[in-house]
Amino acid sequence: MAENIVEQLEEHGRTIRGWLGVRIQTVTEDLASSLGLDRPYGALVASVISNSPAEKAGIKPGDVIEIEGTYGWINSLRARYASVITRDGKEHLIPNEDLITNRVINWSFSDRNVRVRVPVGISYDANPRDAIKLCLDSANASARTLQNPEPKCLVTGFGENSIDLELRFWIDDPSNGVGNIRSEVLLGIWDRFKENGVNIPFPQRDVRIIKGDLS
Repeated sequence: MAENIVEQLEEHGRTIRGWLGVRIQTVTEDLASSLGLDRPYGALVASVISNSPAEKAGIKPGDVIEIEGTYGWINSLRARYASVITRDGKEHLIPNEDLITNRVINWSFSDRNVRVRVPVGISYDANPRDAIKLCLDSANASARTLQNPEPKCLVTGFGENSIDLELRFWIDDPSNGVGNIRSEVLLGIWDRFKENGVNIPFPQRDVRIIKGDLS
C-alpha cells in the first residue's frame, strides 16, 4: 500500500510542477507521518514532490556516470531509483540512495569534454622524444580525439623497468565509450612502436647460481 501511495505522489508531483512551473523544495516529515509511511518512505515523499535525490546531487537524464563498476548513461530518474543504460544495452536500476552515498563519477557533470589518460612504458634503449611523437600520432589518428585542447604526452618518471610516459587527450562523446577509444589509441601506439623499433619492456630477473658446499 505504501508503494502505491508513493507512485501516486510521484504522479501528482509531476502534475504540480507542470501546473505551477516551479519546484517545491521541501516537504516536512509530518506529511509522511500523516500518510502512515515509515521513515524510508518519508524521505521518498520529499523526493517525489520536489527534486529527486539524484537531481539534488547534480545528476540528470543524459549524464554519463560510473558507479561501482557500472558505466553508462542516465536514462531516467524515478522517486526510488535511476535507470542507467550500459554500453552493452543492459538497464541497471540503481537506488537513489546509492547515488548519494557512494562515489559516483559523472563524466558529463558540467562539461561533456573528458580527458583520457593512457600510461605507456618504453625501454631505456628507446628515444623518449621519438616515442612521444609516435604516441601523439596515434592519438591524432582517431576521429574522436579533440584538437582543442590538443593531445599531450609527457615523461612521468623513470621506473624500475621502463621510461614511463603518459598520453593525455580529450574527447567530447563519453557516452560512446572511453575504454574503446583508449584501446584504439593503444593499438595505434603498438603498431607505430613496432614499425619504428621502439620496445615495450617487461620485467626480467637474472638468477645466479653460486657453486659451493651447501651442507
